Amino acid sequence: MSRILTGIQSTGIPHLGNILGAIQPAIALANEANNDAFLFIADLHSLTTIKNAGERREYVHGVAATWLAFGLDTDRHTFYRQSDITEVAELTWYLSCFTPFPMLANAHSFKDKSERLSDVNAGLFTYPVLMAADIMLYDADFVPVGKDQLQHLEMTRDIGTAFNHQYGETLVIPEARVVENTKLVPGIDGQKMSKSYGNFINIFDEEKALRKRVMKIITDSKDVSEPKDPETCNVFSIFRLVATEVEILEMRRQYTSGGYGYGEAKQALFVVLISRFAEERRSYTTYMANPELLEKELTRGAEKARTVAREVIRKVREKLGY
Repeated sequence: MSRILTGIQSTGIPHLGNILGAIQPAIALANEANNDAFLFIADLHSLTTIKNAGERREYVHGVAATWLAFGLDTDRHTFYRQSDITEVAELTWYLSCFTPFPMLANAHSFKDKSERLSDVNAGLFTYPVLMAADIMLYDADFVPVGKDQLQHLEMTRDIGTAFNHQYGETLVIPEARVVENTKLVPGIDGQKMSKSYGNFINIFDEEKALRKRVMKIITDSKDVSEPKDPETCNVFSIFRLVATEVEILEMRRQYTSGGYGYGEAKQALFVVLISRFAEERRSYTTYMANPELLEKELTRGAEKARTVAREVIRKVREKLGY
């Protein structure tokens, strides 16, 4: 049995791009035969940017409610909050002592902000070491990554290999499982949907707010009577990711025939979002109204994760002479 590990940061309520591009694929991968999945909420990582305690707590609950609403099987898999397993901070320190400065200085997470060093805290600089600890604390065999995330996984492998070279085989060196067909979900402005761009769609919004958001999707200025190109339209690009094949073909026909306005297309997208995610929206609302249910699941998951973490830390401390 292979152990797969993946995490998602608690820097906001997961939006449509997170759900289609990360959460649903991760759950599907976890459910493959012979896979043992560790799935966690990376709330320690979020401290590099989010300092407000109440905000972080809300986001953690929002992330947890999303995973559960989309059917994560917490009986079969291990679902936990990163900060509940304090051994990860201990392992981060140990691994940092095997991590060369130039490696961290070349990390994308640092270089992207290195022109404004006043914005870079030590947590951001050592981010890859915490990520390495996240992975190797649980003896993970595989980590699903996009091509843009390969660097951090390679750093994890290098750090773990350096430790094992010094002390013998102690840490499991993970392999990358590159996710080739990750869905690129466009935002309301046509760029990649992202919290940082502010162009996201939150499917858990109340209906009025969700519809208002959908109606803000940017389009060209073609008149209702004119035929439209579905391949260049932001509305259609999102619609085809959530609609049925029949619905997609019908909207394509209406676009190319003319006499069909963008307002009608946006309304159709809104209706599909409400209908496709009706059960998930109900479940999410229930969880958020009853945070004790979320805490129960996260506590249960932490107990399972801690069993593995403590054994790894025991071996590492023994090798280090502590």
